[in-house]
Amino acid sequence: MNDLVRQHTALGDTDLEWLHLLVSEWQLLSDLSFADLVLWVPTRDGTRYVSVAQMRPNTGPTSYQDDMVGHLVPRGRRPMLDVALDEGRIVREGDPEWREEVPVRVESIPVRREGRVLGVIARNTNLLTVRTPSRLELTYLQSASDLAQMIAAGAFPFPGQQVDMDASPRVGDGLLRLDADGVVQYASPNGLSAYHRLGLASDLVGQHLGSITAELAPSRGPVDEALVKLASGYAPREFEVECAGGVIQLRAIPLKPKGVRIGSLVLLRDVTELRRRERELITKDATIREIHHRVKNNLQTVAALLRLQARRMDSVRGREALNEAVRRVGSIAIVHETLSQNLDERVEFDEIADRVIAMVAEISPGKVVCRRTGRFGILDAEVATPLAMVLTEVVQNALEHAFTLAERGTVDVSAVRGGTSAEQRLLITVQDDGCGLPEGFDPQSAGNLGLQIVRTLVEGELGGTFGMIPAPERGTQVVLDIPVRAEK
Repeated sequence: MNDLVRQHTALGDTDLEWLHLLVSEWQLLSDLSFADLVLWVPTRDGTRYVSVAQMRPNTGPTSYQDDMVGHLVPRGRRPMLDVALDEGRIVREGDPEWREEVPVRVESIPVRREGRVLGVIARNTNLLTVRTPSRLELTYLQSASDLAQMIAAGAFPFPGQQVDMDASPRVGDGLLRLDADGVVQYASPNGLSAYHRLGLASDLVGQHLGSITAELAPSRGPVDEALVKLASGYAPREFEVECAGGVIQLRAIPLKPKGVRIGSLVLLRDVTELRRRERELITKDATIREIHHRVKNNLQTVAALLRLQARRMDSVRGREALNEAVRRVGSIAIVHETLSQNLDERVEFDEIADRVIAMVAEISPGKVVCRRTGRFGILDAEVATPLAMVLTEVVQNALEHAFTLAERGTVDVSAVRGGTSAEQRLLITVQDDGCGLPEGFDPQSAGNLGLQIVRTLVEGELGGTFGMIPAPERGTQVVLDIPVRAEK
C-alpha cells in the first residue's frame, strides 16, 4: 500500500497512516457486512482511481475471485465512486452488478479524515446466497451500517487505537450489541457461551453488561467501577476478564454513527485454553532457566573441589592437570550461567567469549595481552557449550606454549559470520605472535589432550573444520570454521 499511495497519489504521510489504521480495522467491517471491501484512492492528477487494499469476508462468499490491488480505473467508469468522493456521502443507489453470473450489490463509503475525503471504500456483497436474514445477520448488518457512517464522518477508526487483528477478538468469536446505557440488546451464541464459561447461569439479553461482568469477576472488595465502565462500552478498549471458570478477552467499540453514542459493539473470545498454554510455557521457561542455574552452581562446586584438590597435590604435573580441568569446567559453567538469564535456548556468545578469554588469560606466564575482534553473534545452546570449551583450549594452548615466562606478546581472537540467511558459517581465528609450531608438528595427530578435545568437539559435535598453521609473519594461527543457524 505504501508504494501504491506514494507512486500514484498526492496523500501525505499522516494520511497514509490513517489508511493503515483503517486497513488494520476493516476486517471487522467486512465480516459484519458479509462483503468484500476495496479501497480506492484518487490519483495525483484526479483522472483515475487506484485500488490500494482489499479485504474478503470470513462470514460469507467473496464477490472478487481476483486480486484487485494495484488496479487503475478512469474516473467516470464507476459513477458511485465519483459521487461518494465528490459529495462525501455513502452511496447505495443503482442496480446490482453481474460478475461471472453472480449478482453483486455495490456501495461506496467515503473515507474521511479531518474534514477531507482521502478515498472511497467499495463494499461488494455477493447476492447469490441471499435469504431471509436471521437476528444474528440483522445485528451484523446494522452494526456494519453504523461503522460505515462513522468512517464516512471520520470517527472510525479510533486514533491511537492500533489493533492487532491476529490477537483481537473477531466477529465470529462472539458479539454483543449494547444500547447507550450498556444493556445487552443482542448476544450471539458464541458470546453467550463465553459468558456461561465465566459462570453466568442466565441469559445476557436485558442485563447490564458492565454490572454482570464485574459480578462474575473475582473481587475481594467493592464492585470494580473501572471494569463496569469498560464492559459497558463507553470507550474503545480491549481487556480481559478472568475467573475460576475461564478467561474472556473483550473489545469494546462505541457506536457513534451521527456523532452521538447510540450504543456499543462488544467482540469477545474465550481465550482460556490459550492463556493456560501460555502459563505452561512460562512455567517451562522458568524451569529450564532454573535447571541451567543449578547446573552452573553444580559445575562451580566441582571446579571449587578440583581447585581445592590441586592445592593439596605435591606433583606439579598433577596440579597443572587439575587446574586445566578447573578452567574446562568453568567455561561450561559460564554458558549455563548465561542460559539461566535468557528466555530461550540461544545466547549472545560475545559476552561468553570475553569471559572465557579473561578466565584463561589469568594463567599467562608473562605480559601477554588477549583481545577479541569481530562478533560471534547469537548462537544456539548446543553450539555455545562446545564452542566455549574449544575457545578455552585453543587460547590456553597459545598462552602455555607460544611464550616464555617473561616474554611479551599478543593473542588475537577474531570472529566473522558469513553466508546466506538460510545457512551461515562462523569463522574463528586465534593467532599469537609467539615462537611458532615445532618442526614436523601435525595438529591432526598430536597427542596433546587439549588438541584432542578441540578436534573431537569441532569435527564431531559442531560439524566444522579445524586447522593449525604457521601465522603469516610470526607465531601460530588456529582456524575454526563451523556452521551456525542464522540470527533472528
